[in-house]
Amino acid sequence: MRRNTAPACRTRWACTASAWIILLGLLLGLVNMVSAQKPARRKPASIRQGICGKVVEKRGNQMPGPDRPVSAGQPVEREVLIFPLLNLSQVEAGSGGFINSVGQAKPVLTVRSGKDGSFCAKLPVGRYSVLVREPNGLYANLSDTQNNINPIRVERNRRSTLTVEITHQAVY
Repeated sequence: MRRNTAPACRTRWACTASAWIILLGLLLGLVNMVSAQKPARRKPASIRQGICGKVVEKRGNQMPGPDRPVSAGQPVEREVLIFPLLNLSQVEAGSGGFINSVGQAKPVLTVRSGKDGSFCAKLPVGRYSVLVREPNGLYANLSDTQNNINPIRVERNRRSTLTVEITHQAVY
């Protein structure tokens, strides 16, 4: 008994063309799958000059005690605004670390911290003030001895680090 085995392709060209069409379909499917993924966030290691840091929020009783360690705060997502260095004399300060108005000052850059609180901003050399946007307004609870608001310096080819603490709902 002889089996009737018909070739899948009648000519060599037809088999080669079919293989290429299948391969092309697989490649296009792979490209669509990869491009459908969300773009990666810029990793801190990719920024050579600028500011990288973390935004954390502290709430409630923050008084240290013998059986109570100091809280590091909870990482939060926030809009982080980086201004040219701001002084308290240039802004209208509100209560509790809030800033009612920054006058004519415009942010150099605005970034968003991730769910882990981390953010990075590529910036030119200079001195900056870092504020966060809260539902009640712009917030910064630190200043230096010259009354510069939450100051940080960016140096050439260096990454400055900063932890922004939101403490307006904390008690010390």
